Amino acid sequence: CFCFSRPTPVIRWIKEGGELPANRTFFENFKKTLKIIEVSEADSGNYKCIARNILGSAHHVISVTVKAAPYWITAPRNLVLSPGEDGTLICRANGNPKPNISWLANGVPI
Repeated sequence: CFCFSRPTPVIRWIKEGGELPANRTFFENFKKTLKIIEVSEADSGNYKCIARNILGSAHHVISVTVKAAPYWITAPRNLVLSPGEDGTLICRANGNPKPNISWLANGVPI
């Protein structure tokens, strides 16, 4: 967030509709740079930087989208069944964009 004026403005950051990530937010370059470590999908959103001095203020909104490769919420587990028993396979995955889940039996789509 680079804003030039005289007198030098004070920079402030907010996350619209929420709060800046606690304990993972750092400021650099006299608060002109907002740094978030260990980013998660919950960090997606609109961030606003506000520059203010005694003559007025200006702001800019930065949209942040966090993409994520597919990951397991509940990974499938092996089953050992006897003939005639029922079995349930559970597969829950997430990501951004949301992954498609396909089931195959011995490499053949079910």
